[in-house]
Amino acid sequence: MAEGKVYVIDDDQAMRDSLEFLLGSAGFDVMLFESARRFIEDLPLLAFGCVVSDVRMPDVDGIELLRHLKAERSVLPIIVMTGHGDIPLAVEAMKLGALDFLEKPFDDDRLIVMIGSALKQGRAQAEDDALIAEIADRIASLSPRERQVMEGLVAGLSNKQIARDYDISPRTIEVYRANVMTKMQAGSLSELVRLAMRGGLIKD
Repeated sequence: MAEGKVYVIDDDQAMRDSLEFLLGSAGFDVMLFESARRFIEDLPLLAFGCVVSDVRMPDVDGIELLRHLKAERSVLPIIVMTGHGDIPLAVEAMKLGALDFLEKPFDDDRLIVMIGSALKQGRAQAEDDALIAEIADRIASLSPRERQVMEGLVAGLSNKQIARDYDISPRTIEVYRANVMTKMQAGSLSELVRLAMRGGLIKD
């Protein structure tokens, strides 16, 4: 049985009702929006889920919605629905970050599979983004000297080398090093290096 939230955006009530029945029957928690503007207004309050939006709508259309989500760095995966002849719009939508598009009338099973896949990929991406943000917070908690020591450690320098670079005693470096390991929640030097890579302190 499928699970996860799905946000359906379509100005056609019959289409909204149809999708609510289809996706609800597949086990999804469905929330309906009659316009992209209404969805954007509610966006800050919404939990993670997959967006299924029509591309042609009055006022704010699917393309403008995608631009807004991109500007907000939203992690919500979005699938766009297009009518016949809207393929160029669908391609533009994918360039703006849409995960996929479906041409109406579409196969119900294909939509359900696409949403399941989108939720799985999007959830993994959201978790990854959250981890990176958490690592950035840990790095930000370091004092300027602790950050210098961390940068020395991940560059492969010994305590003595770091001490010499900053003209302080190796014993003091050991104290800073212990603080760095605690604040970064690293159990080993290799783990500290991995965290530094994820936090952007080491460039590929």
